[in-house]
Amino acid sequence: MAALMSLNALAIDAMLPALDDIASSFQIADPNKRQYVVGIYLLATGFGSLVPGLFADRYGRRPVLFISMAIYIVTSLLCMIAPTFEVLLGLRALQGFGTAGLMVLPAAIIRDRFEGDKMARLISMIFIVFMAVPVLAPSVGQAVLVFASWEWIFFTLALFAIAACTWAALRLPETLDPDHRQKIDPRTVVRNLPLTLRTRAAVGYVLAAGLTFGGMFGYINSAQQLIGEHFGAAEQFPLIFGASAATLAFSSWANSRIVERFGARRVSHTALIAFFLVSAVQVFAAIEKADSLAWFFPLISINLCLLGFLGANFGSIAMQPFFNSAGAASSVQSAIRMLLGAAMGIAIGQLYDGTALPLAMALLISSVLSLCLVLFSEKGKLWTRPRQPRYIGESPH
Repeated sequence: MAALMSLNALAIDAMLPALDDIASSFQIADPNKRQYVVGIYLLATGFGSLVPGLFADRYGRRPVLFISMAIYIVTSLLCMIAPTFEVLLGLRALQGFGTAGLMVLPAAIIRDRFEGDKMARLISMIFIVFMAVPVLAPSVGQAVLVFASWEWIFFTLALFAIAACTWAALRLPETLDPDHRQKIDPRTVVRNLPLTLRTRAAVGYVLAAGLTFGGMFGYINSAQQLIGEHFGAAEQFPLIFGASAATLAFSSWANSRIVERFGARRVSHTALIAFFLVSAVQVFAAIEKADSLAWFFPLISINLCLLGFLGANFGSIAMQPFFNSAGAASSVQSAIRMLLGAAMGIAIGQLYDGTALPLAMALLISSVLSLCLVLFSEKGKLWTRPRQPRYIGESPH
């Protein structure tokens, strides 16, 4: 599951060192326009997330997963020969839409087998490997650029996907219970997809996750310009970006060790309060210490670290009510998170003005709104720990 999810992270972060070369190759005048190579992929993944869960609930997890893998491989190879920047963006959109199953299905597969805090712990363990990719991916892209042009980064993506596909074919069983298969018809779609939006216990956590990860996507979109140009550390970009992302991998590991003891709610609520406080300091630093990488780097690293205590736990809590429709629930929740996060990330990136202030303000605003949304789902109470799960359409026994 970690290897499959990592392919999406690789398709995003391996491109970052090549954005300058891509802009030069296609003679892109607007410096912020190069960010669309990343932003369009994320946005398309959000739209694509609505599709695979429905088919996975009907035909099983494996067939849908392998179709997603095939699309990833083919579109990666086609991106190598894109004749124009617009065609490249179109292929990236197709790649993101078609491979959304790599983000959606792992959560559904895990939900087929586990629930509650144990599910949160397992997702955190997967995130340890998954989040190691943003640490290494820019260096992978940079290494390719040493020996070849940016097009060969896409060839590298295809090779990783072939390896992961072979591994899944050999190791991954079908996890969907035949009794839980659902027909694909308009009534099923209408019933399953809006269910998250009507479930108070889930909707606040889904929207909060989208907002907090929107800040991270904004950082990813503008990181190359922010670190390389504003702070003047272009040569050290893979190292600085990777070091900040490494804190997210560490916190995912730490979360996997403590979540069953303290509960997903207690851990994530504490992290959300801390996220707000650090974001407030980051706004101060962006104004008063605008040119200081020594201030920016530790603060963004701490915020990324806190996301490791938010993402997996928010996702686990939001999935808990959906026992017999995990695929559809995972689809709609992933779609909401990705669409909201990607749209916010693109907006933050396009607001880049040569300083870290737009990113800092976005992180602060998203933390405040996220806290309000979590309070809505929890009916005004934080740090609770329900004795048993609440299911939609299924008895807890």
